[in-house]
Amino acid sequence: MVVKLEKIVPLGRSFDEYSRMFNFSQEDFNKTILGVGDGPASFNAEATEIGVKVTSIDPIYQFNGEQIQKRFNEVVDGIISQVKETPNDWVWKYHKSPEDLRRNRVEAMEKFLKDYNRGKQEKRYQVEELPELSFSDDRYDLGLCSHFLFLYSEHLDYQFHYDSIREMLRVCKEVRIFPLLTLMLERSPHLDRIVEEISALGHTVSIVPVEYELQKGGDRMLSIC
Repeated sequence: MVVKLEKIVPLGRSFDEYSRMFNFSQEDFNKTILGVGDGPASFNAEATEIGVKVTSIDPIYQFNGEQIQKRFNEVVDGIISQVKETPNDWVWKYHKSPEDLRRNRVEAMEKFLKDYNRGKQEKRYQVEELPELSFSDDRYDLGLCSHFLFLYSEHLDYQFHYDSIREMLRVCKEVRIFPLLTLMLERSPHLDRIVEEISALGHTVSIVPVEYELQKGGDRMLSIC
């Protein structure tokens, strides 16, 4: 066992992590971006500071900052403990150690919380949930899904993945998903069929190496346009 979770947990990543996970180019900074399932990531807050237009969606945004913080506090130590028990299953390059990983997750949460109320007022944080979104067709240039689809393959079946990706493609001109491994460090059992069936719809689907790796072998994203 690597990491066993009973349900989806609120852990967020930074702008720099997103940049590496999704192979951002300078051109991407000029796009309208939809972050799907962003949770308490500092991505939106940091992107907004440099003028990148990001909308983050997650059902967790129905809660206030204190409630989100409480849920984070309830799960973070247990996750880090599981990581410590399996040190050889992780790549300690970006994050230098389990303790450093925890510090980075706490820092992302703190930046998120400082921005959260203002971001909700500006509609940068919206309550939405796959597989159905309220946005119009082609509303965003780029849709990003970090640590949700594929990662939680044991929790979310193939049909949910297929419907969710189709919906993201309706709303976004391009979609990128990271990682492609499950929590058990296995290639998602849904991945090959998704590639085949989404390609059959006329989309260009690619598995692309990226500069970010925490899960050993988890250095690929799915790009669809």
